[in-house]
Amino acid sequence: MGPLRSVVLAGGGTGGHIYPLLAFADALRRHFPQIRITTLGSPKGMENQLIPAAGYDLRSIPAFQLPRSLNLDLLRTPDRMYRSAHAAGEIIDEVEAEVVVGFGGYVSVPAYLAAWRRELPIVIHEVNVPPGVANRMGMKFTKRVAVGFPHQLEQAEALRNARLVGVPLRTGITHMDRPALRPQALYHFGLRPDLPVLFVSGGSSGARTINLAVAAAAKRLAHAGIQVLHVQGGRNDPFEVPNDLPVPYVVVPYLSDMQLGYAAADLMLCRGGAITVAETTALGMPAIYVPYPFSNQEQRRNALPVVEAGGGLLVDNSELTPDWIERNIIPLARDRQRLAQMGTAAAGYGRRDGDEQLLRFVLEAVS
Repeated sequence: MGPLRSVVLAGGGTGGHIYPLLAFADALRRHFPQIRITTLGSPKGMENQLIPAAGYDLRSIPAFQLPRSLNLDLLRTPDRMYRSAHAAGEIIDEVEAEVVVGFGGYVSVPAYLAAWRRELPIVIHEVNVPPGVANRMGMKFTKRVAVGFPHQLEQAEALRNARLVGVPLRTGITHMDRPALRPQALYHFGLRPDLPVLFVSGGSSGARTINLAVAAAAKRLAHAGIQVLHVQGGRNDPFEVPNDLPVPYVVVPYLSDMQLGYAAADLMLCRGGAITVAETTALGMPAIYVPYPFSNQEQRRNALPVVEAGGGLLVDNSELTPDWIERNIIPLARDRQRLAQMGTAAAGYGRRDGDEQLLRFVLEAVS
């Protein structure tokens, strides 16, 4: 087939939907420099900060929360859904889209519905178990479903026949040489090259439990010679860190360039979101995962296969205390041999080609 000319990408609400969308948009542009890429988002989602800043056309359509139980009557009744799908369809027609690729979030449903009415190919990318409610609805309209992780195929009946492609990640991550970037990263944050660095991040919003536990363990970490690079997160309150520590403890409110954080780090303490797990494993980063507890446990399911492969540790949110950090993180951060083994195991699980594999799948759908 010839080059793709116009693609509509739908996804929004959280970084877990938006970051893979942007990485895939970059892959489209690399392969088809003249392609028209149109993204659909909702008026209030995080996509409004991220997508235009990345240089892509974002169109807003009405989106609303869906009930947790799914049936086709749901699509026939609400006029809100009709209006949303009509708005998505007008955009699809205007840009003469050849395919709709959805990454989840409520804004994806009207895009799937509009594409189905037009008999356009639909491709869904899903990273969670169980699949999100929007993508579950989309699966009523297409069999072309791609997933990010091997465990999804085994753990979700709805994903049994999906294509394993990996998670599309930014080339800044997938092409990164951590050892080569490390000196620059340490200098950037004012960290010492002779001591280990613990990189702490609870995701773009932050994680209060992680923030408070690590800050409370600051003295113990510092006196053990462990430096900390701590991302507070956009929605979290500041926390107190003693200012008389013998080694650096660097707090940044938000880190837009995560590559520098990964490059500086010897060990990471983080949540178990799909993008975080995809990035840490693609980079071979040893990590301690603290899954978000108030959900259907998808973060635990994301991290567990990495831990079972030897690439990380898992700790319950309620068990992450300064004492736990002292008993577990301090000896690990100082054990270079064990960190190297964990990093190798993580890299063996991770993959760096999710964007290219998803593109191959989309091209098959269009042809």
